[in-house]
Amino acid sequence: MSASVDVIVRDVAKAVQADLESLTAEMTSMFVEVIPEFRHDDAVRRLMVASTSSNLVAILDMLALGISLDDITVPPAAAEYARRFAQHGLSLEALLRAYRLGEHMFVQWAMAVLRRLDLPADAALATTSRIALLINSYIDQVVEGLIDIYENERRRWDTRSDASRAAQVRAVLDTEGLDLASAEKMLSTSLRGWHLAAIVWTGPGSPGQAPAQLRAAVETLSRAAGRAPLTVSADDQTCWAWISSTGRPALDVHLLESRLREHPLVRVALGDPSPGLEGFRQTFRDAQRARSVAVTRADPHRALVLHSQVALASLLVDHLTDVRAWAERVLGDLMRTDETTVRLRETVRVFLDARGSFTDAAARMHVHKNTVHYRVRKAEEILGHPLTENRLDIEVALLACAQLGLAD
Repeated sequence: MSASVDVIVRDVAKAVQADLESLTAEMTSMFVEVIPEFRHDDAVRRLMVASTSSNLVAILDMLALGISLDDITVPPAAAEYARRFAQHGLSLEALLRAYRLGEHMFVQWAMAVLRRLDLPADAALATTSRIALLINSYIDQVVEGLIDIYENERRRWDTRSDASRAAQVRAVLDTEGLDLASAEKMLSTSLRGWHLAAIVWTGPGSPGQAPAQLRAAVETLSRAAGRAPLTVSADDQTCWAWISSTGRPALDVHLLESRLREHPLVRVALGDPSPGLEGFRQTFRDAQRARSVAVTRADPHRALVLHSQVALASLLVDHLTDVRAWAERVLGDLMRTDETTVRLRETVRVFLDARGSFTDAAARMHVHKNTVHYRVRKAEEILGHPLTENRLDIEVALLACAQLGLAD
């Protein structure tokens, strides 16, 4: 039976080969109809047809000539099409889906030929099984090579594209006297509306996971903003992003914060929304300052830091030694690091932020009003004077301790 099956397999291959041109057109038309990513311009479409044809020829040669699977490689046209797919930012999943759909269609062609040959049921079944196994093995082998080709090209293309875009963005950020029209031309985007910048980065010890984590964070940022941001890779572990719109950008901060918990290695610093070309630059400077606070703050594991929440601390971050010395003079022993003093410091900070309301402060801290009253009085004893004396300095010093980790 094995010898006769081999003969029938060759006969099927010859029958398909005789009608290869029309069958290739049928398969490529199916790809275009079923897979949106295959709807290319004429030049890329011709490459797609060549890729399909080269795979079909390789399969038919394998069936007709008994070529070993060990000798199967990715056809050059198929390899080039995979590279082009990567360059256009099209998904690898769509490319692999085409191979599986093509595999199914080829088996259907083979079965149609077998029906015309009017073979005994056992021979037809054995031949169908042999052809299906060979084609599946071919697809598996070629797909393995295609994945490497696609991913290598994607990395290479992303690096080249990001390097060019990063240079253009830096020029827009740093070039004095650059007019709006020139800046828009350099970035191929309008800068006339509002902008909100984000800096996304991964923590230490995560270089291998950084690209995937950054992509996930940018996708989360896009969902929270309801629009895709302009992005550029600043380095292997850092991405810059701008959300732009005609009106003031709206960002679902709660959604962003909750989704970022799914990516514990990622940190995001947000600037304040600002309009126009100068706003594009200003919101980025805000995000940079917010990041500076994030990497020095007392809570380094916080995933999201908004400039609007740390604006004052961001102005002090470059002078930590002097700020710490000043805060120690203002707060004295209220700068101690024991748990009790830390709790007193936080209570006073919340109390002053609540405009001296014991009730409001208690509600914010989820404690009894008398607890707030006791801690405030205890803090005043440590300071040696009431909070109303030198209140502004006390508030700023407490804020610096909380946001810059001065008392750590």
